[in-house]
Amino acid sequence: MILQQGLPLLYQQFTALFKKNLLLSWRNKRSTCLQLFSSFFFILVIFCIEEAMKASEASSSAYKNVTDPTLLFSPPILPCEDKFFVKLPCYDFVWSGNNSRRVTEIVSAIMANNPGRPIPTNKVQSFKGPEEVDAWFMSHPLQVPGALHFVERNATVISYGVQTNSSSEEKRGRIEDPTFKFLVPLQIAAEREIARSLIGDPKFGWGFGFKEFARPAIIGKTISALKVMGPIFFLAFSMFGFVLQLGSLVTEKELKLRQAMTMMGVFDTAYWLSWLIWEGLLTFVSSLFLVLFGMMFQFDFFLKKSFFVVFLLFLLFQFNMISLAFVLSSFISKSSSATTVGFLVFLISFILQIVSATGFPYSSAYSASRRAIWSLFPPNTFSAGLKLLLDATSTPESSGISWSERAVCEGGMSTCVISVDIIYQWQVGSFLFWFVLAMYFDNIIPNASGVRKPIFYFLTPGYWTGKGGNKMEEGSIFSCIGSVPPVEHVASEDQDVLEEETLVKQQAMDGIVDPNIAVQIHGLAKTYPGTTKLGCCKCTKTSPFHAVKGLWMNIAKDQLFCMLGPNGAGKTTSISCLTGINPITGGDALIYGDSVRSSVGMSNIRKMIGVCPQFDILWDALSSEEHLHLFASIKGLPPPLINSTAEKLLADVKLTGAAKVRAGSYSGGMKRRLSVAVALIGDPKLTTGMDPITRRHVWDIIQESKKGRAIILTTHSMEEADILSDRIGIMAKGRLRCIGTSIRLKSRFGTGFVATVSFTESKKDNSNASGDSHEPVKRFFNEHLKVEPADENKAFMTFVIPHDKEKLLTVFFEELENRESEFGISDIQLGLATLEEVFLNIARRAELENATTEGITVTLDLVSGISLEIPVGARFVGIPDTESAENPSGVMVEVYWQQDGSGSTCITGHSSEMRIPQNVLVTRLPSPNALGHKGLRQAVRGIVIDL
Repeated sequence: MILQQGLPLLYQQFTALFKKNLLLSWRNKRSTCLQLFSSFFFILVIFCIEEAMKASEASSSAYKNVTDPTLLFSPPILPCEDKFFVKLPCYDFVWSGNNSRRVTEIVSAIMANNPGRPIPTNKVQSFKGPEEVDAWFMSHPLQVPGALHFVERNATVISYGVQTNSSSEEKRGRIEDPTFKFLVPLQIAAEREIARSLIGDPKFGWGFGFKEFARPAIIGKTISALKVMGPIFFLAFSMFGFVLQLGSLVTEKELKLRQAMTMMGVFDTAYWLSWLIWEGLLTFVSSLFLVLFGMMFQFDFFLKKSFFVVFLLFLLFQFNMISLAFVLSSFISKSSSATTVGFLVFLISFILQIVSATGFPYSSAYSASRRAIWSLFPPNTFSAGLKLLLDATSTPESSGISWSERAVCEGGMSTCVISVDIIYQWQVGSFLFWFVLAMYFDNIIPNASGVRKPIFYFLTPGYWTGKGGNKMEEGSIFSCIGSVPPVEHVASEDQDVLEEETLVKQQAMDGIVDPNIAVQIHGLAKTYPGTTKLGCCKCTKTSPFHAVKGLWMNIAKDQLFCMLGPNGAGKTTSISCLTGINPITGGDALIYGDSVRSSVGMSNIRKMIGVCPQFDILWDALSSEEHLHLFASIKGLPPPLINSTAEKLLADVKLTGAAKVRAGSYSGGMKRRLSVAVALIGDPKLTTGMDPITRRHVWDIIQESKKGRAIILTTHSMEEADILSDRIGIMAKGRLRCIGTSIRLKSRFGTGFVATVSFTESKKDNSNASGDSHEPVKRFFNEHLKVEPADENKAFMTFVIPHDKEKLLTVFFEELENRESEFGISDIQLGLATLEEVFLNIARRAELENATTEGITVTLDLVSGISLEIPVGARFVGIPDTESAENPSGVMVEVYWQQDGSGSTCITGHSSEMRIPQNVLVTRLPSPNALGHKGLRQAVRGIVIDL
């Protein structure tokens, strides 16, 4: 199949990714609507606040023309509860001078003759002098609006004073003036009653009236809700798209969806361009709606300016936030952190917006370099632009800013520091700055596999020519990476592995290209370098780790090669190197003649391979049909073939009926089948897969897919490997330990043959104990083969026969069949050990080799009470100091091992004590100090027996 290349492929990938973004936004309607229409709610809130403020101002005479002010005549002393801010219980007024009878009568007259209402005695408090009143004020704040102070000088002179708070109060748009509300009524009442007392006429008339000057309405002093609340609301509106965009990018990285597309050969240009155009389209619509909603609610900010002046400010700001989201996504690995980071950016923007409102740094008092640095953060230039536009409509007489006036400065061109046109220029420049920085950080920040490009990758000619520009590094850019030690070549002890290595090396030396070989692995090595991370208080060092230690082998066409091994064996790392996820440290691998070390070769390889990852990498909101269309477009299938290819693959994996159902509602098996279908897109010549679910249908798909391609399968299921594989390689500790067919491995590394003898039912019925009834069979096996039953009951017995007895088996089983009726045998089955047993033996041997080298031991507690320090993986262990005249070699036990859930080898038990055979290889452990066991409880060093 001829795949698309060059610009046609770039365009095809872009359109597919753009459609993916469109579908995801359409199916996440809440977030999309929030991003598009949140401006309506912000504008509505500002409108409501504006109307409330206008209603409050309408009740005040300050904003009206007053030609004939209302006459106030003899205003009464108001109840203290009428004061805006008061504490209960309160008093209408307090007074001093209660040591004078005449003053007391005057105050009583004030209370009784108050216009409109008499003042109760419990609403007035009396004192001797002003000092006592002041002291009472200090201990009873906000409990009285005013005080009167009387002094009787003589029979004809009475002086008085009025004491009130002179500060005006404001509440719900109304202003309380204490002079006219409290001081004047107290003054009128005191003068009236003093006059009546002095002339002796309680009916003496005392009329007093006053009114304000005629005045025009206050113009231009109204407070605009848009000017006060607009900047923060507009900033919050723009942040919705920023946070959603940041979350989408981080989610694709966290779920390894970006990595899956990279393995399919997606261009970074197509990926980022699809996000930029889609988010730019949403930004364009949301900015348009914002301006239209502002005009609909009749705000002068939107009506008195050119439409494009306002629209362009919001559009360019949101484009800046898109590029800033691209940058931040390179540093964030968890989607849960994206929202937190988005809120933090909003908080910082809000604080800086307050600073920008003071005019900093857009004035001649600050240097141009300071303005340049300040303007790189998008919210700063946005705040400055908003301030210019808001000031242009600060009064009803303001004419706003037209498009032709966008370059005009308030202070004149000679001292021009900031204008709307300059704001636009800064926004365009900062957008390009952040976008280029995002592309740079995307390459040098380690990805999910810890891989990155060199810091100065763009200076290498290979990056621009496409030859050799894929050099990758590992580790954080803030860590000091030490030199990578070379992998020491250790010749394998396995004959099959040696033969495979010799064959591959010879072919490489002779330059032989075998057309039947799909993958040639030439000494593949992968070492994760040690790093030194410098912290504020400590220096953390890590040692280099050799994950793969020189892998040599061929993988043939039309075959399934199964790679087995415990956790940490190097299987996944090898697959990652073959698929280009991780760069290789040493050696090479040729896939259909293309090297994984070459950027051109890797580009060709990605067109030929399909990858079925260990975990399903799918979008929950996309259907299986949409997944296949997307990955087929990324792979480069010609557009006319995409629909037919998707239909065929869906039929192959039995998902035709669920083709339009979203993958998020699929079962685990359906997701696994979809992942297999994705891996088979484009008829790849090599398919790599990890841990498929053990389902018969998936096995059938894999078996059918072998024709015309090579398949590399890694799995933890021995049954799966036994059924599917043509050849099996078992890795442990980074090395290939054995290679061959399943039967070959069982015969070489299994414990031997497994013979199962079943007994007739009549024989069982006539016996009382299985031990007595089957004793002749047990003796027969023991006499001829020297073996004991590994398992037995009344129905059957199982014997494990070592490989060294193979020559005796033909005669042995012929005789056993002749005596079937004598022994009551109904059936005899003979088979090899299971692949599971082979796998455990290989893993155990690798653990023993590593433990012997590095001194890793565990404690084995025997039934006899003795504790032995033994290497991990040792099968036969001798007990020291058990030699005797009858048994000169001593006593040993067989240790049983298995792997736990984490893949670690652990002890499950041991056999009873048995004699050590003579003339066997004995390995004594080093001293405890060499093993690093200081401080542990005393234990006897075990003796490793090699049988």
